[in-house]
Amino acid sequence: MELIEHLSTGFGVAFTFQNLIYCFIGCLLGTLIGVLPGVGPVATIAMLLPATYALPPVAALIMLAGIYYGAQYGGSTTAILVNLPGESSSVVTVIDGYQMARKGRAGPALAAAGIGSFFAGCVGTLILAAFAPPLTEVAFKFGPAEYFSLMVLGLIGAVVLASGSLLKAVGMIVLGLLLGLVGTDVNSGVARYSFDIPELTDGINFVVIAMGVFGYGEIIANLSKPDEDREVFGAKVQGLFPTKEDFKRMFPAMVRGTALGSALGILPGGGALLSAFAAYTIEKKTKLKPGEVPFGQGNIRGVAAPESANNAGSQTSFIPLLTLGIPPNAVMALMVGAMTIHNIQPGPQVMTSNPELFWGLIASMWIGNAMLVILNLPLIGMWIKLLTVPYRWLFPSIVLFCAIGVYSTNNNTFDVWLVGIFGFVGYAFYKLGVEPAPLLLGFILGPMMEENLRRALLLSRGDWSVFVTRPISAGLLAAAALLLVIVLLPAVSKKREEAFVEE
Repeated sequence: MELIEHLSTGFGVAFTFQNLIYCFIGCLLGTLIGVLPGVGPVATIAMLLPATYALPPVAALIMLAGIYYGAQYGGSTTAILVNLPGESSSVVTVIDGYQMARKGRAGPALAAAGIGSFFAGCVGTLILAAFAPPLTEVAFKFGPAEYFSLMVLGLIGAVVLASGSLLKAVGMIVLGLLLGLVGTDVNSGVARYSFDIPELTDGINFVVIAMGVFGYGEIIANLSKPDEDREVFGAKVQGLFPTKEDFKRMFPAMVRGTALGSALGILPGGGALLSAFAAYTIEKKTKLKPGEVPFGQGNIRGVAAPESANNAGSQTSFIPLLTLGIPPNAVMALMVGAMTIHNIQPGPQVMTSNPELFWGLIASMWIGNAMLVILNLPLIGMWIKLLTVPYRWLFPSIVLFCAIGVYSTNNNTFDVWLVGIFGFVGYAFYKLGVEPAPLLLGFILGPMMEENLRRALLLSRGDWSVFVTRPISAGLLAAAALLLVIVLLPAVSKKREEAFVEE
């Protein structure tokens, strides 16, 4: 009963005309800027943060939250239509979403992303409202050793996730981990692998690698084909919305993705991102129904599950922020900045000292998710019109938008050159038949793994047994080892090769 009272307070705050307007503006701006390649939620919120200074605290946070999930949704649009993951959690959506677009099924793919996001957002908001305090206790039990083990499990999951050769998948992860080491060592402050290039001392930007490997790599691969073979955008569009059969396949995947995202989103340090990869891995392990398209060739479950997972994760990532004052990711760190600007101290006292803000923000998430669906489903037709633009016009504009997006994140021309270099690397991957998604996961998790490994060893005074003596850490490492053994079993690897033979 107490929960219903709190939620009614929240909806009372969120349903005021002013807050509804700011929620809508946030969702609209987030979607429009999120669609631009390379401009993810972090860059979008950073750019639009000054616009909230003059607003009342509740309206400012409602608008920023709208920008956050609007930009996440926008990222999935470019991932599906032009093979460009706008930000890290859209990397997995690219695998099947883009293949659906190539087959003329961009409409159902975009609708699956929208509906999956809405469903996960509603469930995530309910979980946030009902379980915030107890779920925070779970997050407290995770120390550096547990995070390291969780990330090892995530990387092993990425090996399972990759199509084709296991050796190539492991190679991609190792390459990603090595690229993640470029930059300044956090502990000693010494530049590593920067080859005396000042721009590399800050490390390589995720957007640079994602744009280059996926976006420019795909463009170079297309330009290497004769005109008549560039069928990427030439496929006839078959309907704008999922069929009854699609819904039947999507729904269980959405439920699984939502459950996983809600659980992992609470964990600081990439939980929402890991959930998208984990959701895709689970779908890949779930048996294909008769007549279902294989994964990697345009399976609608491969879009619905990760999109649901990353949206549920982004909702529950507010839990550590609002209850502990700990930002679990870069976006939430910006939210902390916004709260302190408005003289609000994030932490356990927000719920008691400022209940209108706490519950108003939670209620606005539900309204924001509904607005996103109402806003974006009618826009599907418009986004699909992009696919009818002749390739000779489309690819220069993609190149230009990528360059603008990459330049605007750091105001640095070096990044633009770097994207070009990674474009040729992406083309090499294409020619070698290598799946680049594990490279990006390795790149993102690498620095976090290193940081947690060092922290765990510092706390245990160099005792490596800390990873197996702590029960949660030991359980996660055992799960990773089991997964590796299963994948390496001759019978399983033979089955795996058969599954990917059509690819």
